[in-house]
Amino acid sequence: MPSIEENLGLKEVVTPKEAKFEKWRNRVGFVLAPLAFLLIYFASFESLKPEAQNLAAIIAVVIIFWICESLPMPVTALIGAALCVLFKVADAKTVFAPFADPLMFLFIGSFIIARAIFLHDLDKRFAYGVLSLKWIGARPSRILFAFGAVTAFASAWISNTATTAMMFAIGMSILAFLFKHEEETGIKINRNYATAMMLITSFAASIGGLMTPIGTPPNVIGLGFIRNLLGAEISFFKWMMIGAPIVVVLYIFLYGYLNFLAPAGVKEIPGSTEMIRREKAELGKWTRGQKSTIIAFLTAVFLWVFSGLIALFAGETSAIYKAINSRLPEAVGAVIGACLLFLLPGNAKGEKAITWGEAVKIDWGVILLYGGGFALGVLSFQTGLAEEIGKNLTSLLPLSGEFGLLIASVLVAVLLSETTSNTASANMVVPVVIAISQTQGINPLIPALGATFGASLGFMLPVSTPCNAIVYGSGYIPLMKMVRYGILLDIFGAILIIAILSLLTPFLR
Repeated sequence: MPSIEENLGLKEVVTPKEAKFEKWRNRVGFVLAPLAFLLIYFASFESLKPEAQNLAAIIAVVIIFWICESLPMPVTALIGAALCVLFKVADAKTVFAPFADPLMFLFIGSFIIARAIFLHDLDKRFAYGVLSLKWIGARPSRILFAFGAVTAFASAWISNTATTAMMFAIGMSILAFLFKHEEETGIKINRNYATAMMLITSFAASIGGLMTPIGTPPNVIGLGFIRNLLGAEISFFKWMMIGAPIVVVLYIFLYGYLNFLAPAGVKEIPGSTEMIRREKAELGKWTRGQKSTIIAFLTAVFLWVFSGLIALFAGETSAIYKAINSRLPEAVGAVIGACLLFLLPGNAKGEKAITWGEAVKIDWGVILLYGGGFALGVLSFQTGLAEEIGKNLTSLLPLSGEFGLLIASVLVAVLLSETTSNTASANMVVPVVIAISQTQGINPLIPALGATFGASLGFMLPVSTPCNAIVYGSGYIPLMKMVRYGILLDIFGAILIIAILSLLTPFLR
């Protein structure tokens, strides 16, 4: 089935050199993965049990395939799980149990709601509604700020890639209007402004995903490891208490330097306000499907934050909080919200807000990738592999203690996310960080959260995230500008995550 990007006519543009490198990268995985498997499988590790050594060989294969993208990443995750049963790391019931984890249903429910938002053009209605505000007017700097802010907020609730695809189309229409206006009036628009508009589309989408647990897959993956390996619960509300400050500060920094380094060159562009209002008017009046989708979405959000609000006023040790939290975990809220879409009316008579045919078009690949990666992480603890890795890495790390490990975990996650997907980065780094923390005898919660947040950074290259790849295809972003502007955001983002998690440590315990 076509992806959102294909529906919008978006294609990643790559140079012949980049295409050649990608082809080489994909093929080399088929050579390195079997070699790594054989070397580890037949090596002599006296400190490892046979199951742990077999798992180490399998994880090596999975990591190489993820980095090289020799196979689709969800397929690699499934192969890893199957190999664990085949080589007797654990029985099938144990290996495949993470695929039925409650967080899988948080993914499924939230993805179905996001699908309905996209189908009923609620994302466009929200975007054009904000951009048409009087305060924004015809000033390019304010358009840039509002455009990026809308992108970040939308990305907190629907996938970063879907948000980027939608806002990319809107951004390109705004730029087309500006350059047409330039031809008609002779008022020159700095081409750097187009670069800023495209970069803020991608970067703000990645930043906004940090705000909520459902904003981006690494969030859910990190929470799954923290809950299952540490027994610690971080509610939707508590996550937002951490994520929202990070998003606000990081977005302001992003807007500040893009606005300064890539200004439009003019203070006002006559006619831009009318163009945006015209686009908004074309959406027409609110439809029944849109109203139904809003009801389902707000119901899910209310159920996600309700137990957190109870904890805020009654305390996490209160009986009422424990009762509500046990009955309304985030997965249940997502499923209830999604199910409402099948009950509430759609646009046509007798039609519902979403059909099953549309609901099944969600990104099942991410769900399978989460299940496979989560299974490997849990098995690494059950077999003792994680503990052994933790002991060996502890002696190599120049940093020690909770704060030192927090710094190391964020930096490693950020660097890894530049070369492989954010989801794979979270799957690889978070369980290792937990193991190292336990080996050093420190609380793993803060370093694990640092790795989770750090995995969602990665702004330097078109291959770092699908969001970057989409906007790079616009032709408005020279590669070195993406690298220069991206590394600024990587560095500031890493420092910000470390600072905020350090400040909020007492609140998180």
